[in-house]
Amino acid sequence: MQSSKVQQRLMGSDFELIAVEQDAAASQQRLHEGVAEIRRIEYLLTAFNDTSQTALLNRYAGIQPVQVAEEVYALIGRCIRLSSLTQGAFDITAGALKQLYNFKGSAFQLPDAAMLAATLQAVGYRHIQLLPECRVYLSRKGMRIGFGAVGKGYAADRVKALWLARGVKGGVINASGDLTAWGRQPDGSPWKIGIADPDNTSRILLWLPVENAAVATSGNYEQYFEHNGIRYSHNIDPVSGKPVPFIKSVTVVSPSAELSDALATAVTVMGREAGMHLVDQLPNVHCLLIDAQNQVFQSRHINIHATA
Repeated sequence: MQSSKVQQRLMGSDFELIAVEQDAAASQQRLHEGVAEIRRIEYLLTAFNDTSQTALLNRYAGIQPVQVAEEVYALIGRCIRLSSLTQGAFDITAGALKQLYNFKGSAFQLPDAAMLAATLQAVGYRHIQLLPECRVYLSRKGMRIGFGAVGKGYAADRVKALWLARGVKGGVINASGDLTAWGRQPDGSPWKIGIADPDNTSRILLWLPVENAAVATSGNYEQYFEHNGIRYSHNIDPVSGKPVPFIKSVTVVSPSAELSDALATAVTVMGREAGMHLVDQLPNVHCLLIDAQNQVFQSRHINIHATA
């Protein structure tokens, strides 16, 4: 067995695709197909293209329903179910709130109460209406959906499904650390993902062996701000409208990259106790959480390898 890999900037992230095949030419073909599939999904879901389905839904929020592709309709349906499961901690309508905060510079200030309250009127998964014939209506003006917390995971799952249908024995689709993997490396060893130290991302804190599973991490060490001595994550609580403090990183392992992606955000917003309680109720889902004091918490049955 041998592996081939490609690295490309896709969906605003650095993707790495690895295909394990008997034949080098076949693995190169799989890589080409994988990149094409991610580009197709990016075109559907991006908020930065005026003709994407996300852009159309946002443009006609509070005006009229929009007919979307069947897969986008199904994805929105799954997102709504995840919102319900997490009591609104995961919510694709939270995009309007992100415009209130600047996480990429020192010029930070909290929005005033009136602006926050007005923006919250345009937030809430319950305002998404799924209508017959794949039509979706964002029922309040100013609503904005975005797939930033789930889109890369969905793309990874789709490439995996495509490759499995082609008979690929093993592979990895990695979007800047959020990844899905199956099979084994060419030498027969399991794939491993390193969990970065939030205070020094060049240092690996722990190793997770990954075999037919997906891993996603949500952390406050790349985009954040500090206010009155407290560090706030770029993750925003869709219910309160405020950024989340006190958690440095959350890593979720599950059978699906889409699910891991969404739950990493949800657990960050829910906090340690509620988030871990939720994870422990879900089959084949595991979580590792690092709080503001660098304490490491883990869900039941997770298999961690220390660096030592």
